[in-house]
Amino acid sequence: MATMQKFNNLTSRIIPLLHNNVDTDQIIPARFLKVTDKAGLADGLFTDWRYNPDGTPKADFVMNRPEYQDAKIILAGDNFGCGSSREHAPWALTGWGVQAVISTSFADIFKNNALKNGLLPVVVDQQWHDNLVDLSEESALAEVRIDLEEQRVYLPDDSYFEFPVDAFAKKCLLAGVDQLGYLLSFDEKISAFEARRDGL
Repeated sequence: MATMQKFNNLTSRIIPLLHNNVDTDQIIPARFLKVTDKAGLADGLFTDWRYNPDGTPKADFVMNRPEYQDAKIILAGDNFGCGSSREHAPWALTGWGVQAVISTSFADIFKNNALKNGLLPVVVDQQWHDNLVDLSEESALAEVRIDLEEQRVYLPDDSYFEFPVDAFAKKCLLAGVDQLGYLLSFDEKISAFEARRDGL
């Protein structure tokens, strides 16, 4: 059974990565796709934005700033994760430590891949997105809390908005297993049912 980190309450600063139409090749460039597992993909996350040609970090890129090094929520622009389908994109994000991305919209394939790999895509309307942008501009240290059970995001003033999430994906995230792992957790019940059926 494949396990993931259980997701219920997440409190974190938000990384304002406000570009629209961030595609999967920007998230993890194609040259990093030769790997067949998740090891090391975090190093390639946004690599063309994070690093200069000589490999030194770009000081002006938001994810290189010290105040965001342990942040776990990205506040993204519209249509995050567009482009080609690759599970490597959520692998790279979770490998770096990101557990949720908030955006006004996600590419469908990226959204599905994210949910299958322990990354929560949170869809927010434009007004609440603007509120989160204002919050991030007021203080890089401001935190929000995501409650997956309630499907709510709480701001520091206790205001909140609700977000949709697929019911089965929610069960898997709360349990800390992927979709196959969740189904396999019923193995004993399935075996017992088959034994009863065979005895008829």
